[in-house]
Amino acid sequence: MTQSSLSTKTGQNFAAVNLGTFSQLHQFKFQAPGVPFKFEGKVFLKQLLDLTSAEISVNMLLPRQSIPFYHKHRLNEEIYIFIRGYGEFQVDERVFPIGEGTVVRVDPEGERCFRNTSDVEELCWIVIQSRANSYPGHTIEDGYGVQKQVSWVDKETV
Repeated sequence: MTQSSLSTKTGQNFAAVNLGTFSQLHQFKFQAPGVPFKFEGKVFLKQLLDLTSAEISVNMLLPRQSIPFYHKHRLNEEIYIFIRGYGEFQVDERVFPIGEGTVVRVDPEGERCFRNTSDVEELCWIVIQSRANSYPGHTIEDGYGVQKQVSWVDKETV
């Protein structure tokens, strides 16, 4: 399956897509330009959801597999949020354990790679990539309440 075969639902102020379960991510294949192999279990959300401030990918790595390359970024930091499974993460010659509930931030210049050390369980994670040092504020400062009672009755279903 490719990203283009997914159906995105959109409205004036939203976009939504159903990727299926994490165990179904193996059906997605990604091949970076100039790289001789396909990465199974990776789907990018930027085009699917028309993201304007970040690139986000949802990922799955089979048991006993490793990301087969190191990589860095020119401008963007990455935040890895591990949802299921366990393994090891490597940044600049330092290795540490990862697993469900682990969150890792890597600076653009950090040389990174990781692997699934389980014999049976898939390693599942979400990566958020955004411009380093571009957000000096705090989330709570941007949000504001809407003076309206919450209701789920008589709403349009899309």
